[in-house]
Amino acid sequence: MDAFFASVEQLDNPELRGKPVAVGGTSERGVVAAASYEARKFGVRSAMSSIVAKRKCPNLIFVKHRFERYKEISNQIRSIFLEYTDLVEPLSLDEAYLDVTYAKKGLPSATLIAREIKQRIFEITGLTASAGVSYNKFLAKVASDINKPNGVFVVKPDMAQDFIEKLEVRKFFGIGKVTAEKLNNIGVWYGSDLKQIDRLELTRLFGKAGNYYYNICRGIDEREVQPSRERKSVGGENTFLTDLYRTEDFEKEMLQIADKVWERAVRSKVKAKTLTLKFKYSDFEQHTRSKTLTTYYTSKELFVGESKKLMKIDGGFTKGIRLLGLTLSNFIDENKEKKAVQLILDF
Repeated sequence: MDAFFASVEQLDNPELRGKPVAVGGTSERGVVAAASYEARKFGVRSAMSSIVAKRKCPNLIFVKHRFERYKEISNQIRSIFLEYTDLVEPLSLDEAYLDVTYAKKGLPSATLIAREIKQRIFEITGLTASAGVSYNKFLAKVASDINKPNGVFVVKPDMAQDFIEKLEVRKFFGIGKVTAEKLNNIGVWYGSDLKQIDRLELTRLFGKAGNYYYNICRGIDEREVQPSRERKSVGGENTFLTDLYRTEDFEKEMLQIADKVWERAVRSKVKAKTLTLKFKYSDFEQHTRSKTLTTYYTSKELFVGESKKLMKIDGGFTKGIRLLGLTLSNFIDENKEKKAVQLILDF
């Protein structure tokens, strides 16, 4: 979807149409969750602090997020996808992979299917979408950003190598800002540069991800579209209006975040082994601390108790805190647990 959250706000409020809009960031310490294309022309981006965004675009209009509304429209869009294929893998509320190899409707090509789906989305929701079409997930994902907004870009097999070689590594899906900078520092700026590094060197530099980088710069991505993507984590965080310095303030805010995270974990019926505390100092320096149990977090009391211990590691916090977050991950697969077999050895 094109600037999904902001586009929904402009759809529901005609007065916002054609104006620079940012969702979220309504306080001085807030962060932009989404920006309309009118705002992006000024350099406003998601994850940018509201102060910086306002500086870049003085006429920027901030609106509070309405996730229930976004979910409502996301479900409408998901229903459209399912008219064409059962192989739909959601990445977020506004994005998904579709495998249309064996599409339900008899359109002769994936490109025609993409164009029809875009039209159906616009007719039903009034919103525009962009599509990337190719023979694997990596190429389709990258292609979906090429002709935004309201566009389609197709990468056919015979054009894939040329497309990848001319693509900047910072635009590769799966290569984040830090990794892109690391690659730039060793002279790797484009896919053609990345292709010159052998697999062994990439794995030495980036671990298991190195294998992924080696393959995608050659147009190889054998991941299947998984319609039942499993949740990997549940979490929550809060950015504060003023920096926190006192232990009692840390704990008070942590308890409020813990309430939300535990409620989400219970609602999702997950059993997590790993707890991660994230915090960001007033100078934006960010850290994480984790605790993994041999079993799992069986109660809210245990979850909160371990969270407090993580806060006190290395003497606690050394500077003012602007953000705190908690995440539960490393879920237990109970089906696998039930299938475990006790081996019997003959002596």
